[in-house]
Amino acid sequence: MGRPLNDQKISVVLVDDQQLFRSGLAIIIGAQEDMDVVGQASDGTEALDVIAANAPDVVLMDVQMSPMGGVEAVRRIFSDATGKFARLPKVIMLTTFDWDQHAASAVRHGASGFILKDSTPEFVCESIRAVHAGNSVIAPQNLAALLEAEPEPVPEVPADFCELTDREKEVFAAVALGLTNQEISAKLFLSESTVKTHIGAILRKLDLRDRVQIVVYSYENGIRR
Repeated sequence: MGRPLNDQKISVVLVDDQQLFRSGLAIIIGAQEDMDVVGQASDGTEALDVIAANAPDVVLMDVQMSPMGGVEAVRRIFSDATGKFARLPKVIMLTTFDWDQHAASAVRHGASGFILKDSTPEFVCESIRAVHAGNSVIAPQNLAALLEAEPEPVPEVPADFCELTDREKEVFAAVALGLTNQEISAKLFLSESTVKTHIGAILRKLDLRDRVQIVVYSYENGIRR
């Protein structure tokens, strides 16, 4: 198979305050036929400008940087009150620790998950592909533990959730448990295409971006069934 055309590649921006680490990532990602590194930044403030200028598909963002860290950068990207970004990227947080409350906060603000900075090159590249395809890159049980580590009063079930059909609520619950489309298909006796249709409807009705946001929504609103 030939090398993909440039406009078919996954465009990536790297944000990390360690230049050596960032350069190593750039070499790894740049060697992939389906990816291009289109920009780099050393902190959150610089990252906002680089992301706005390059409109990447995926951003790898270090959690802890100075003066602006990754969590605040993610919050500003997804709030985007100024309309600075032509389109919003998918963001993967980079963290040194397996259980990182900063990473959990970034997920709450819109990141699609996080990976450890000592992950293998293969895992990093597969994570970029997975997030670009609309999936998360953290095991839902780990995300659940992170979210539950910050206990909050359980609010009433939101009105928009009540607008879901009974079947959509069943699919929602399965996604929140971390089941794949194939597993949901078998569990609920639905075709995978129907599962995808239901997930699309759920994301649209609840104004969520991806599957990991469904997990966050579930735990923040006390929906455990």
